[in-house]
Formats: sequence, C-alpha cells, structure tokens
Amino acid sequence: MRVLRAGNMQLIDIGANLTHDSFDSDRDAVIADADAVGVVQMVVTGASAQGSRQAVELAGRYPGKLFATAGVHPHRASDYDDGTGELIRELSQQPVMVAVGETGLDYFRDLSPRLDQQQAFEAHIEIAVETELPMFLHQRDAHQDFLAIVKAHRDQLNAVIVHCFTDTREALHDYLDLDCYIGITGWLCDERRGSHLKDSVADIPKNRLLVETDSPYLKPRSMRPRVATHRNEPKWLPWIVGELAACRGETPVQTAQLATENSRRVFGLPDVPAAEA
Repeated sequence: MRVLRAGNMQLIDIGANLTHDSFDSDRDAVIADADAVGVVQMVVTGASAQGSRQAVELAGRYPGKLFATAGVHPHRASDYDDGTGELIRELSQQPVMVAVGETGLDYFRDLSPRLDQQQAFEAHIEIAVETELPMFLHQRDAHQDFLAIVKAHRDQLNAVIVHCFTDTREALHDYLDLDCYIGITGWLCDERRGSHLKDSVADIPKNRLLVETDSPYLKPRSMRPRVATHRNEPKWLPWIVGELAACRGETPVQTAQLATENSRRVFGLPDVPAAEA
C-alpha cells in the first residue's frame, strides 16, 4: 500500500472529535501534528449540546483551519429538547459551523430508546431545512429506518453526509441513490471488521468521496510501524487515504485530491494557499 507523504497534497479530516477529553492535555500539538503531514483543515464534530458549543468555540480559535458541526449523537438522543434545538439554531449563525449533526440512528447500542432517536433525528432535519446547512449523519445497525427518514426528507435537504460509513454494499448504493456523500474512516483498515469495505469503496463516485479519522476513535489497525496508543489522531489520515486509494485503484494523491475537493464543496470551506499548507 502506498501512503500519502507530506507535501504531496492537502487533506481535510471531515470528522474529528477534537473536544474529546483525551485531547485536553495536548490539543494544540495534535492540530499542529496534523498540519505537518498535510491535514490542513478539519471539521470538529459536535455530538451533544455542550460538545457542539465547545466544537464551535474551538473552531473559532483556528480561523480557516477548523470548522464545526452542531448536533446530538443518537446515543444522547434522550437529552434532546427544545432548548437543544434553539442552541443548534444559535450556533448555526456562526460562520465556522458548517453542518447540522452528528445525528441519526444507532441501534447497535441503543443507548437512547429508538423512538427518541427517531424524534431527535427528525428535529435535526427540521433545523437543516431551515438553515440550508448540510447534514452530518450517523447510522449503525439501523439502515432501513435511517434510509426511510432520509428518503422522506431528501428533496428538502441540502447536502447529506453519511459519516463513518461501515455498512454493506447494498446500503452504500441506497445512500448513493439519494445523492449522499460517503465518509470513510480507519474502519477500512481493520482486518476484523472492515474487510467488506475493501470490496465496495471503489463504488463510491469520485464526486461523493470524503475521508475522516473520527478521532480519537478508530485508529487504523493496519498502521506500520505500530503506535503504542489507543487514541486515534488526525495526523494518521494519510494512512487511511493510502489504504483507500489501494482499494480504489488510485494513487494516494488522486484520492486525496478528490476527497479534498469534495470536502471544500460540500462544507463551503475556503482554499488554503499552497504556501500555508
């Protein structure tokens, strides 16, 4: 597998949980380390009311480099109330907020009742329609219900990003049929769980491919040499791109360029001059 090298191409990590407490002691260094390998912009995921506020605040400290989403992960859907919706609307007025979410359905853990998840998902959709912002979506073991909800509202929505895609080829094509963007993570690099993705990622059209780390989760297991930490970081996005490129029959630079162009288009991100990359 060929891995992208610093200086070859700019990369954008469209899903990094940089407000996670595992980054509290070295967050600035993590951002700098990512920049050093060509990850020039990142979208910080908001997955709770507090986390969304923190994501927007963090992005505001790195203008042009960090951006944010605002939403409530389905694990926390039972916490969603009218005040949460008003907060997301308020945050949407900030230029650094580029998508509504993380939201969706997760029936793998069912940490919130499924009806609560569905109702919170619908509430996020209402905000996305109002604001005309893209949606940043999560789905695990809930494909049919998730698909039905997205399909019912797709004509009203702007761009839809199916973040951290891990499902079947059939599910992938269902989302592509709805003109969704697909985010690929280090799940692809996990020989225990991600081998099925190697056969399907080549099906993602060039104009719908996105890449992300979902840091601090999903550290690429195939990385060599091995790194003695469980924490994933944006600086390892080039490894994921290298794996993805090999599966798609592209060079890492080609895959990086596609994903970066798509990220800037879908989130409305500014270009980064080469001298700054």
